[in-house]
Amino acid sequence: MSLRVGLTYNVKTEYELKPGDPPDLIAEFDHEETLAHIEAALREAGHQAIRIGNARRLLEQAGKVNVDIVFNIVEGYEGRNRESQAPILLEMLRIPYVGADGLTLGLTLDKVLTKKVLIAERIPTPRYAEVYDPDALWQVDLTYPLIVKLRCEGSSKGLTPQSVVDTPEELRLQVAHLAQTYKGAPIFIEEFIEGKEFTVALIGNDHPEIYPVCQIMLDGKTDLGRNFFHFAYLRSGADYLCPASIPEALARKMQELALRTYQTVECRDFGRVDFRVDRKGHPYVLEINPLPSLSTEDVFYFIAKSRGRTHHQIINRILNAALIRYGMSQDEARSPSSVTQSR
Repeated sequence: MSLRVGLTYNVKTEYELKPGDPPDLIAEFDHEETLAHIEAALREAGHQAIRIGNARRLLEQAGKVNVDIVFNIVEGYEGRNRESQAPILLEMLRIPYVGADGLTLGLTLDKVLTKKVLIAERIPTPRYAEVYDPDALWQVDLTYPLIVKLRCEGSSKGLTPQSVVDTPEELRLQVAHLAQTYKGAPIFIEEFIEGKEFTVALIGNDHPEIYPVCQIMLDGKTDLGRNFFHFAYLRSGADYLCPASIPEALARKMQELALRTYQTVECRDFGRVDFRVDRKGHPYVLEINPLPSLSTEDVFYFIAKSRGRTHHQIINRILNAALIRYGMSQDEARSPSSVTQSR
């Protein structure tokens, strides 16, 4: 049976950069082409796609949203809880939705809190330090090179080739640059892992499907060394090798760590776990993204090709994972008020 599937999203055209805004301010927002692609996938499966818009538009339409389920890809505006805004509103309106809930999205957007959870679960991740007093950075008990990151941002915001530093003075300058550019946004630093970069995608809930490890290739190279994915590559693009040509034991290890990470933060329906592997072959979890891009330039598209599926089929597998979680079926759409949310 056809479902009415709402779309909540942030699109780049809804925000115009102002003087003084960093160029990557809305890097996380989707292109119109991605929204059209998701709509086409839903229609291909026999569903009706209904655009709702961002969290503010959802709030304005409270009580008037007539859908069976919402496919949520909202990034939100400002603050570490911004990705949680739409899911929390949907829960208050008792509307089922695709993807992680507000707690998981808030936790994983905060890279320091994510680190603490990973460490508690003994999942390998680079050592880190929070930046409270920039003048005391020379005392940091970490091994150079280090990488300087914004604590609560995604899509490589704030990252440039200058983000990797080798000395306390370089560290101080980069921290000062981020603090000034992003108006005092929280910053943290971690040990930079020289080597190779990988990502593992998952779809599902009780028994998630773990997809083959994909390797990130930049400028035609797989051994990235000190290079890494940063804002410039959002424009020029990165290539993915799916599956990665790596030893089976290493692939299994990363898939195991990806599943543990996915389950530890209680991800739902779909997600992506990013890794760096050092020169000795040790994998480290960099982060988990419970709201990964579904554009045709991101890893889910390349995974679909490697598995002999279409990207539309992958998008609908994500939707179906949510339908199963809610106890809904393709031929029996329930009204939102009758649905009890599962874990």
